[in-house]
Amino acid sequence: MKKILTLFAVVGLMVFSSCEGPEGPPGYDGQDGLIAYVTETTFDFVGPNYERNVSLTGMLSGDNILVYELVSAANQADSWALLPQIYYFNDGLETAQYNYTFSKNNVTIFIDGSISDLSQLPNSFRLGKTFRIVIIPGDDGLNAKSANKPDYSDYNAVIAKYNIDDSNVKKVN
Repeated sequence: MKKILTLFAVVGLMVFSSCEGPEGPPGYDGQDGLIAYVTETTFDFVGPNYERNVSLTGMLSGDNILVYELVSAANQADSWALLPQIYYFNDGLETAQYNYTFSKNNVTIFIDGSISDLSQLPNSFRLGKTFRIVIIPGDDGLNAKSANKPDYSDYNAVIAKYNIDDSNVKKVN
């Protein structure tokens, strides 16, 4: 009985190991399987929390987030500033800043500062604010010490480093 089972096992290995089918279609060129992408959101900061939660999809547990504020637009080329961004009010006596926190499925962008009543901030600081959220693969690591590490404060350098096409950015609420 042992000899018959051994014979079937050997024949089975030979039959299944020699099976070959047609080659599949070629895959897309990538960066060693790492995917970086960018989304954009525009919203108003309103009380009482002066924050906005943005849901994310497709983010892996080790990925990192960079958030940029749109600081100039209209007739000029868009210019983006990495958060946190600190602003001074009342002759420099009070501050307010845009900042963020993130988890695997969510980014929270918020205003914080020394001003006791954030509703007193100028409308231009609270209303119609646009931010870009850049998801960086965790395997690449924001803290990696590398000669080709981009300047993360430079939105355009980050987009170039990770080969992100930001000509048609997905807008999220």
